[in-house]
Amino acid sequence: MPDSALLTDSYQLSMMQAYLDAQMTKTAVFELFVRRLPAKRNFLIAAGIEQLIGYLEGLRFTGEEIAWLQKAGKFRASFLDYLRQLRFSGDVDAVDEGTPFFADEPIVRVIAPLPEAQLVESRLMNIVHFQSIVASKAARAALVAPEKILIDFGMRRAHGAEAALFAARASYVGGYSGTSTVQAGMLYDLPVYGTMAHSFVQAHASEEEAFEHFAKSHTGPVTLLIDTYDTEAAAEKVAQIAPRLFAQGIAIQGVRLDSGDLGAHAKNVRRIFDRAQLQGLRIFVSGSLDEEQIQDLLASGAPIDGFGVGTRLTTSADAPYLDCAYKLQEYAGTPRRKKSEGKATWPGRKQVYRFQDTNGIYLRDRLALEGESGSEANLNGAALLKPVMRGGKRLHPPLSVHAVRENLLRELTRIPPSLRKLEPAKPGYRVEISDRLVELARRLDQNSNIF
Repeated sequence: MPDSALLTDSYQLSMMQAYLDAQMTKTAVFELFVRRLPAKRNFLIAAGIEQLIGYLEGLRFTGEEIAWLQKAGKFRASFLDYLRQLRFSGDVDAVDEGTPFFADEPIVRVIAPLPEAQLVESRLMNIVHFQSIVASKAARAALVAPEKILIDFGMRRAHGAEAALFAARASYVGGYSGTSTVQAGMLYDLPVYGTMAHSFVQAHASEEEAFEHFAKSHTGPVTLLIDTYDTEAAAEKVAQIAPRLFAQGIAIQGVRLDSGDLGAHAKNVRRIFDRAQLQGLRIFVSGSLDEEQIQDLLASGAPIDGFGVGTRLTTSADAPYLDCAYKLQEYAGTPRRKKSEGKATWPGRKQVYRFQDTNGIYLRDRLALEGESGSEANLNGAALLKPVMRGGKRLHPPLSVHAVRENLLRELTRIPPSLRKLEPAKPGYRVEISDRLVELARRLDQNSNIF
């Protein structure tokens, strides 16, 4: 999916031209952070860093794009000449993908000539914001169903093709087992899962015929959809044909339920299979699910082995956006601070230090100025922002999405137990502001010449 440099907001280009006219090309420092957590989130998960790096590495204006801008008549020839030569030349620091983070903590820092750092704002936020939303939603399901199969079923309800692909990747980063979106499997090396649709059953003269045709045409383990007409009656049919197919070398792995009282149906189907000595057949459910319904189903004792989650995952239905911002924190070596009511920023280049107890459980975070020590008493805080690009070039080969997922699953075990619940934690996680950072903000507030 190649990125276009024109995938930005119009005012980014207008500001760039004005910066160049005023010869304002010194080094700027921007940081991406979230001002506050959504009401139903005790933490967020950083995702999309790899796609951000790819975007910055490939950033350039094509001849066709320059011609279109020239035809639009809004920009001078000298500015268009600048765009023709533009390549991202800056530095980027970021948290590891799959890292939990909290309000006010920068997860990406861009250090580059002001026009470059300004241009990348819109696409940077677009990539990281969306994937972080979905990864954060996915992690909640991973916490309530840690031993279950969780599959992204959301492509058809996603807000466009890229959203479907990014959601598949982000949900895997957030702890899901895989996706039903085939192209995401190819692009991101994700496990791809699939069953069958009701239309396949309806197209046949009988359910038995549909089940046998599907099973015999499949090259791997088979999962059959059994709720097209009568769920329990279909389960009885599966119980009858499964031994016959197994004798032919065809293994039925399980069944999927997609409607009705999923918990009650799952219990009934389990009884039918167990009575037929088919204890190995798994029960998979789908149908307008989210992490809260998954938690309720498991709490009810429903014998469910896996869940397909679609619409509410790829749209993050209960928290569809983050109050995130990409703000200038330093220009030409001078710290900058926004003072807008309700949107004030902490100035300067910053670092986030995370303190853990002897068992590795998070104790608290500290937001500090870059260069401040992360040590105190007998504790050493881990610095979360790490170098990922220097001089416009990536510093490390891409980390596999599987390694990112494993990092997330480890980190989830280190989050305080109160934050792992779906209910809002009271109090929430503690993020301290260093004394030096508070003092810098106070000094800038007193100096009316620096805003």
